[in-house]
Amino acid sequence: MFDALLDTRIIDGPVPWTVWVLAAVALVYLLARPPRIRWVLTALIGLLAGALVAFATIWAVEALNVFGVPLTVQTDAWVVATFAAIGLAVVNLWRSRWWRKVVAVVGILLFAAAGTLGVNAYFGLNPTLASLFGITVEHPIDINKPTPDPSGDPDGDPDAGPAKPLYETWQPPADMPATGKQGTQVIPATSSGFSSRPAGIYLPPAAQVENAPDLPLMILMMGQPGNPDPQYVAQVLDEYAAKNNGLAPIVIVADQLGAEDIDPVCADTDKLGNAESFITDDVVAWARANLRILQDPAHWTIAGYSNGGGCAFKYGAKYPELFGNVLDISGELYPGSEEPDEVIANLFGGDAAAFEAQKPVAILESQAHPYPDTTAIFTVGGNDPTFEPEAEAASQAAQAAGWATTYYVIPGAGHVADALQGGFEKGFEILYPRLGLSAPTG
Repeated sequence: MFDALLDTRIIDGPVPWTVWVLAAVALVYLLARPPRIRWVLTALIGLLAGALVAFATIWAVEALNVFGVPLTVQTDAWVVATFAAIGLAVVNLWRSRWWRKVVAVVGILLFAAAGTLGVNAYFGLNPTLASLFGITVEHPIDINKPTPDPSGDPDGDPDAGPAKPLYETWQPPADMPATGKQGTQVIPATSSGFSSRPAGIYLPPAAQVENAPDLPLMILMMGQPGNPDPQYVAQVLDEYAAKNNGLAPIVIVADQLGAEDIDPVCADTDKLGNAESFITDDVVAWARANLRILQDPAHWTIAGYSNGGGCAFKYGAKYPELFGNVLDISGELYPGSEEPDEVIANLFGGDAAAFEAQKPVAILESQAHPYPDTTAIFTVGGNDPTFEPEAEAASQAAQAAGWATTYYVIPGAGHVADALQGGFEKGFEILYPRLGLSAPTG
């Protein structure tokens, strides 16, 4: 019952509309008093005072860079409207009958809820109550686990891909599901000891049948704050799979944070744990042992959005023996880019050189790793002035290091769900032929 409540959708459907309608009714009631000069002035003072508090809040949020991105006109409008309505409710607490006071108190709660839901719906990244409050609701997934081959290497040959691309050899059975399957999986932190939230898993239609083929693997990391939720990538991959006989990568949405309010900057640190080792050792080992996946780097993709994009860029630069493909959606130029001085002091013990060395561009320029066959896609929203120069700089560094690089600006997108969806769509447009899931284009 409680899990069902947490799974309630709050960016569309009846819940947000019900709250918005009730808030509008409360607002009208609280305005509706005899139009005497005294009340008109009182109501205007309440509305204006709430709006001024809203503008002060917006200024503080922008000055402190609370969300890591500038607020938009839409979010500012929701904030101003919410605080103005609350101001009106507050002035209704004086010189009023008890039932108006009750409506005013309930109205304050409704206005706060309506504003929160409005801003959240605009961002589109927290579709349920659970995701809004950073709670992971576990939905354990039944994985079509491979049968070990006692005559061979249980990890497979990391250098050997299929003789022919999958799109040429795969014939889907009649009973193949029409869409992918989503769920959660606790990945043991055997090597790293990192405290992570359950990973999200996406199994495409082709992975759900008997004698399923070995498929490409994508390890995806979301933003901060954020949750390891597979639904965004699943939505796009279901569309691609429907056009390609059910073929798509198996996706692990891994938790590189540990909790949505902290940022281990994709590194192993004493203070916040071994986030890097968790992704590159534990998640990788679990995938090899439990998923029907191709084993060679050319069929493995490390991907991320925002905070996760910076991680993906770093791991692609540092571990080309694992990941032959990188999808960086609206990513940071380097992990910890928002507060580098604080990160150096708190996570790197004041060692600025150690912090510099873990930056993806520094790893690329060190020439410590060969890149015989790396494909990378960097995407960013056209209305994302904070991250657009970072994405462009990252793509230029990758290209200079010899990666086959695509840089794409998503028209009209910001740094929210539109950028995420657009990034997946462009990324898979390029990756599908590369991964052998569709015929080459052009």
